[in-house]
Amino acid sequence: MFLKPEEQLEIIKKGAETIVDETELLAKLKRSYDEKTPLTIKLGLDPSASDIHLGHAVVLRKIKQMQDLGHRAVILIGDFTGRIGDPTGEAKGRVALSDEVVKANAKTYTEQIFKVLDEDKSTVRFNSEWLSKLSFEEVIKLAASTSVARILERDDFQKRYKNHVPIGKFFYPLMQAYDSVELNADIELGGTDQTFNVLMGRTLQKHLGKEKQIAMFMPLLEGLDGVEKMSKSLGNYIGVHEAPEVMFKKVMEVPDNLIIKYYELATDEHPNDVDRVKERLENGENPRNIKLELAEIITTLYHGEEMMQTAKQYFETAFQKRQIPKNIPTLIIEEKNQLQDIIPQLIERNLVKSKSEFLRLMKQNGVSINGEKIITDSLSQVINEDDVLQIGKKKFLQFKR
Repeated sequence: MFLKPEEQLEIIKKGAETIVDETELLAKLKRSYDEKTPLTIKLGLDPSASDIHLGHAVVLRKIKQMQDLGHRAVILIGDFTGRIGDPTGEAKGRVALSDEVVKANAKTYTEQIFKVLDEDKSTVRFNSEWLSKLSFEEVIKLAASTSVARILERDDFQKRYKNHVPIGKFFYPLMQAYDSVELNADIELGGTDQTFNVLMGRTLQKHLGKEKQIAMFMPLLEGLDGVEKMSKSLGNYIGVHEAPEVMFKKVMEVPDNLIIKYYELATDEHPNDVDRVKERLENGENPRNIKLELAEIITTLYHGEEMMQTAKQYFETAFQKRQIPKNIPTLIIEEKNQLQDIIPQLIERNLVKSKSEFLRLMKQNGVSINGEKIITDSLSQVINEDDVLQIGKKKFLQFKR
């Protein structure tokens, strides 16, 4: 059952970097609502890889939210474009793939995709269905929809031009755009690194007299290092098919400053619920408590409630209780005491020699609260009753009121 268009729009906007054009999207949603017909959401997938992590799943989660609103997804496997290679930033472009490799990767991809998407509201298509049938005359007519100058606006194409890359590589955005024409796409999603190609779909649809698709761009999700975009090669990833206890532990390693971004991009939580999480953090609640809830949500999404509970119990036993000894000394704190407020008492108790030593230990990852490493930016963190402070390997302190 469709929600009202305005409420759908708020859910769809959650976490999105850019929507082109929001007014057009609302008009499509109103027509869909009035006519009780679902919108067609396109997601093109590169068949050059075979594993999906939470970074890849950002757009999948957004599509799943739209499926829950009653719309349909078309997963477009670029088997034809995969055989040509995709120029996405490297001077030599992607290596062209054989039919066998494309099909094998597509099979693995779709199996993982449906850990996120509703298979009953999804259709898988291959762009060889139409691109392989285009005549040369039709290709030339399609090419008339854009200019060399516009293609060369992209830095990666400028590199190809300077490096004398074969002209066939320059047709990739046009082929991806023609996919939108064939699918009558209402919305196409992509990462911010796909801006040019997705917008080209709007251009070609307009050129051929069709209604323009909405171009929707999701942010790139930083990995567990908090700096680089999530990548298996960098080892900072959370795989969608990893064991539940591994997934739970990895989510607990998400940097505090990315908690909200993970809520927005890696979960299906309603925007109002995410706003409440923001308020809790702003009011000084321990980020670890909220991260624990985030780990529960993400692990449940991919493994179910029962497996999540088992993973949570494993995490608590293996990574928390084992590290904290019994009968540790306590320190009485006032309500809303911040970490920086108790440094003088740490010095009094000979837990550190000075404030500078405490700050140095923090920079060296030698200070943690409840097993979570803290950094100098965490000095304003509010301390809660029963929190356990660890300094180095052997010094522990529990806070009481």
